[in-house]
Amino acid sequence: MPNQERLTLLLLEKIQSSVSTIKMQWTNPVCTNTRHFIIDELLDQAICQSIYNAFPKDGNGFFNRESFREKKKESADLGAFNKILSDITYAFQDKRVVDLVAGILGFDNLEPDPKLYAGGLSMMFRGDFLNPHIDNSHDGARQRYRRLNLLYYVSPNWKIENGGNFELWDKERLNPKTITALTNRLVVMETNKTSWHSVSCVMVERPRCCVSNYYFAKISPDNSDYFHVTSFTGRPEEKIKRAFGIVDNALRSFVSKTLKIGRGKHLINKDKN
Repeated sequence: MPNQERLTLLLLEKIQSSVSTIKMQWTNPVCTNTRHFIIDELLDQAICQSIYNAFPKDGNGFFNRESFREKKKESADLGAFNKILSDITYAFQDKRVVDLVAGILGFDNLEPDPKLYAGGLSMMFRGDFLNPHIDNSHDGARQRYRRLNLLYYVSPNWKIENGGNFELWDKERLNPKTITALTNRLVVMETNKTSWHSVSCVMVERPRCCVSNYYFAKISPDNSDYFHVTSFTGRPEEKIKRAFGIVDNALRSFVSKTLKIGRGKHLINKDKN
C-alpha cells in the first residue's frame, strides 16, 4: 500500500486537477452561506477500501462522545491503529497540500494541526448523530483560528438513505443542505462564526468512517479578535434543545474562558506532542 509520501502526491495530483471545479463551488455556495467544495473519487478505490479496513469496526480504542449535542466515537491516537490511518491524516497535513488548498481558495498562511485538536478519526454507528453547531474558534493553545474543516469519507457503498450525512445550514438554521457521505468523497468547508453544520442520524448497522483535519491561521476570518467554544443548537423541530443550547453554550464558553479549559484537550494526538 502507498506510504504517506505517495498519498501526499496523490492528493496533490487530484486537487490540482480539480482547481476549476473547486473554485466554482467555493465562490457559489448553494442553499447555504458557508463556502465549501467537494471532490469525489479522491483516491484509488483500493486505497480508500484499505483506509476503511484499518478502522476498528467495533470502535475499540475510540473515545465515546454522548450528550444531547452529539453521539459518536473519535480518536486522535493515530499510533494505536494501522499505519495507513496516520499516513492519510498526515498527507492532508503536508505543507504542500495545505499550501495548494490555500492558494486555490485565496487564503493566507494556513497551517495544519498535527496535534489533531478535535481532528483525527471518527466513527458513527446506528443512532449516532451530530446536532447543528459551529466549531470551536481556535486550536488547543488558542493561538490560531480554525479556517478550514476537511472531511474524507471512506465507508464503502454509502448511500443517502444510510444517514450519517453531512449537513450545512442556512443562516436561520431552518433548512440544511445535505451532502451525502459518499465513499471516497472529500468535503472541505470554511469555519467561522456562522458556519453551522451537522451530521444526520445513522440509520444502518455499520459504521460511517471519516478522516478529519482542520487548517488554522493566526488571523480570524473577519480580522477581528473573538473566541467561542463549539456551540450547539437543536434541529428546527427540537425547541427544547434549541433553548437549552443557548444556556449550555454560554456556560461552557464562560468556563472555558475563565479556567482555560478546552474541550477534549486530553484527546490530542500523542505522537505529535
